[in-house]
Amino acid sequence: MTGLELHQLLVEKWGRSYDIQLRRTQGKIFVQVMWKYLEQASFPMTETEYFSHLEAIAAYLQAWGGVEQIQSYIATTKERPRLGKAVSIPLDLGERASEWLLEEF
Repeated sequence: MTGLELHQLLVEKWGRSYDIQLRRTQGKIFVQVMWKYLEQASFPMTETEYFSHLEAIAAYLQAWGGVEQIQSYIATTKERPRLGKAVSIPLDLGERASEWLLEEF
């Protein structure tokens, strides 16, 4: 998955270029689809920065083997990002979780 493919997934599901963040909480990693999006005047990134950020997120998902989990979750969820509430997608990294939980992002 590339950053552009990740962007396409977001736009096809929710119609907007939402921000995505990675969060580590209680020994688990979550992909969070945030409520801010590129088309907002107050969005904190330029278009170039946004797509570079998505490229980095996609690279992590590829390395973790989490692409199919994200695609499946987004395709089936009825949740949508809204002010103050992100869509949190838990990633199951299996045996490799400990490798990634030592790193900060």
